[in-house]
Amino acid sequence: MKKLLALILGFCLIIPIISMTGCTGGESNKEEETKIIIRTTGATFPQYQIQKWINDYQKTHANVKIEYEGGGSGYGQQAFLKGLTDIGRTDPPVKEKMWNSFLKTGDQPLQFPEIVGAVVITYNIPEIGNKTLKLSRDVLADIFLGKIEYWDDERIKEINPEVADKLPHKKIIVVHRSDASGTTAIFTTYLSLISKDWAEKVGAGKVVDWPADKMGRGVAGKGNSGVVATLKSTPYSIAYTELSYAIEEKLPVAALENKNGKFVTPNDGSIKAAVSALKENIPSPREGYTEDLEQLLNAPGDNSYPIVAFTHLLVWENKNNKHYSSEKAKAIKEFLTWILTEGQKPEHLAPGYVGLPEDVAKIGLDAVNMIKE
Repeated sequence: MKKLLALILGFCLIIPIISMTGCTGGESNKEEETKIIIRTTGATFPQYQIQKWINDYQKTHANVKIEYEGGGSGYGQQAFLKGLTDIGRTDPPVKEKMWNSFLKTGDQPLQFPEIVGAVVITYNIPEIGNKTLKLSRDVLADIFLGKIEYWDDERIKEINPEVADKLPHKKIIVVHRSDASGTTAIFTTYLSLISKDWAEKVGAGKVVDWPADKMGRGVAGKGNSGVVATLKSTPYSIAYTELSYAIEEKLPVAALENKNGKFVTPNDGSIKAAVSALKENIPSPREGYTEDLEQLLNAPGDNSYPIVAFTHLLVWENKNNKHYSSEKAKAIKEFLTWILTEGQKPEHLAPGYVGLPEDVAKIGLDAVNMIKE
């Protein structure tokens, strides 16, 4: 009888353990099953900002996993078109031809700004280290045109008397992007604005034929990270990249001559000055292709940094749940709403980026509300 009681008691004790283990495992599996994955792909211009947003957001939204892949604006647009990503990211606004391709999917694309950043000029000149180099509009264009071949060119020395005696007689190596890049589109559009020669001989675009390549002084890197890595390993080189990369890698940045003839370095104040100096002319999110890339470039004002631009989000309106399930659409809306509100606050901004003006953020919020669940 005692043995029977012991067996019954043991069995009773085992049941809760099995039950608890089963429930725990079930809850864990259920949690994994219900976690929503949002994929975002494209521009590397906002990479550090996107990574910070994702990290900050997921701290309070454990049910959502957000995956980011760079690859450049061109890749982001293609991935968005092919349905390989939920949210596309592109620096320059989408061109009409690509926009029409989006429409052929049977859904309505939406495009709107998410953050403001700056393209900077950085260089690797061992003799001057991290000292700030001044570059006038004509000198900048002629360096990338290949007309100025050596760092000790008299035109560079004339505007940089502080380091003139240290500038070496070394050939300038031009580092540029190898992939279809929004950063390239922004920079080459700016060069086209300030140099008639550049506009006629090279032009603007996500991919261009770099004059330095034909002269044997050009080197390409993939993504902003590739450009920076190439610059760091190539003495006497010059490159364009996004401000946050220069900050992250502790690289020197040039003071560029702006529209008012003042030499300005990129920082929070000079970027905001450029944005506030120009009227926002953002089109309806349903007509994103009509946005003019030049709207923030070459802004007037003594304190305005000249190469400032928005970087953009691409999402679907999701007609008839064509691209997103109801659950995913809801999760995307919540994430983008957070980006355009809480995400614009200083504590959620990565170094080198500036939050959107409220009226521009509202355009994005209105677009997010168009997404159908």
